[in-house]
Amino acid sequence: MLRDKLNNHRLILASGSPRRHQFFKDMELDFEVRIKSVEEVYPSNLKGAEISDYLAKLKASAFKDELLPKEILITSDTVVWHKNESLAKAIDSAEAEEMLRKLSGDWHQVISSVCFTTIERQIVQHSITEVKFKNLSTSEIRHYIDKYKPYDKAGAYGIQEWIGLIGIEEIKGSYTSVVGLPTQLVYDTLLQLIT
Repeated sequence: MLRDKLNNHRLILASGSPRRHQFFKDMELDFEVRIKSVEEVYPSNLKGAEISDYLAKLKASAFKDELLPKEILITSDTVVWHKNESLAKAIDSAEAEEMLRKLSGDWHQVISSVCFTTIERQIVQHSITEVKFKNLSTSEIRHYIDKYKPYDKAGAYGIQEWIGLIGIEEIKGSYTSVVGLPTQLVYDTLLQLIT
């Protein structure tokens, strides 16, 4: 069991996301949360998984020279990639509505990258999931934005919320990755790291 093997290690989750916190609890892993503010800016030539990989590593760089032996820092980033464009977090309801209109009736990719950093090494992994929305009506989009205010989510939606329940027709890949953390990938990578 991973939990037993991590006995003499300390897991540090550098995320304020309640969804990621819950996943770690559900995987029965003990962890502590350490958060640092990082300006999430990336080179404009990056595409898809290159963006989330870069940002996950950037978040880890804020902890440079602070890690102790046996500490494993976990940083992550999620990108919604649609028609060669990254749909980041919406700043207001108009931008959220524009994003959901783009995603309506179409496939997009949700890419979650996770960076595992110790004083000896760094591993970056990512999971790509294909997601298809039905044709969303204007009233459905506006109801979701008004009630759920999804401004903290890439692509302006949470698959685990109302819009996901009524709007997502098909998914190919990891469901938990779309929520924000590819749990199976995290579990297996941690096993690799400590064995």
